[in-house]
Amino acid sequence: MPQESSLHILLVEGAHGSAPDDIAPLRAMLEDAPVTHELAQVNSLEGSLLRMEDGAFDAVLIHLIQPDDCSLKVILRLREHTPEIPVLVVSDLNDDEIALAAVRSGAQDYLVEHTFDANLLLRAIRYAIERNRMQVKLRVLSLLDDLTGVYNRRGFITLAEQQIRISQRSHIGFHLIFIDLDGMKRINDMGGHIAGDRALIAIAQLLSSTFRCSDVVARMGGDEFAVISACDTESQCPDNAAPIIARLEDALARHNKRHPDEPTLSISYGTVFFDPAENKTLEQMLMVADQLMYENKRQKKQQQMATSNFQSDFTESTLFQFGVS
Repeated sequence: MPQESSLHILLVEGAHGSAPDDIAPLRAMLEDAPVTHELAQVNSLEGSLLRMEDGAFDAVLIHLIQPDDCSLKVILRLREHTPEIPVLVVSDLNDDEIALAAVRSGAQDYLVEHTFDANLLLRAIRYAIERNRMQVKLRVLSLLDDLTGVYNRRGFITLAEQQIRISQRSHIGFHLIFIDLDGMKRINDMGGHIAGDRALIAIAQLLSSTFRCSDVVARMGGDEFAVISACDTESQCPDNAAPIIARLEDALARHNKRHPDEPTLSISYGTVFFDPAENKTLEQMLMVADQLMYENKRQKKQQQMATSNFQSDFTESTLFQFGVS
């Protein structure tokens, strides 16, 4: 937990129809506290969303005179926007139903005015920071795949839905790549499930090193993986993922060359581009990418069969020319 002297608190006046001075007693209480804290203040809940993008805060303290559905929805949006920062609500309404509604919306605590002093308020803030940190840690663990260390299916869906919202706000698209490890049964038959696990770990590490830290890499289950690769700018966002796939294939070739004693790794893939102007859901994108991945796998099998038949015909022709039957 951060040291008390380093805490940065965002103080928000979120009451509808209230005067700016309504938050003055709360601010004075914090400023007179025995421990120094840095305060920043905004005068609306909507303003808090913008302010959170400008600077890092350890906690958000929202003053609500009359909490309503609109206020609670903004708190929910704030928590979705920055889940790593705890939100506490202070109100003059001593109402259990309102308090529960605030907590269900994402607030770590609901404090009733005139029932606490500066020490109790600071203690509530410190406890909220610690509880939130533990919740974030548990949430992250629940979103990770135990074997490979990348995100699991739940984590991918959570972050992909978030990326869709970001893309719609910024008008910058992204690529969804659905990947299947070829020949998983062959790998398991040759070296057992330990070899299969090593292959899955290798693919996960390969994807993580090939893509950026800001991209999302996940194991969707079994031998299937998915990647969200976001574009940096609108002008640098081609709807063709060929450069990305080429980079991935190159990394795969280098891996196989460095590990000649291990099973050769091969992947099939399908790519979908998310255009913010289109009303496309994550489920639809996954379905299309999955179909394209299976089509890629089918084409590769056909090519392998054609190559095998050609080699067989060539061998028979050569043997016939030399009089071998």
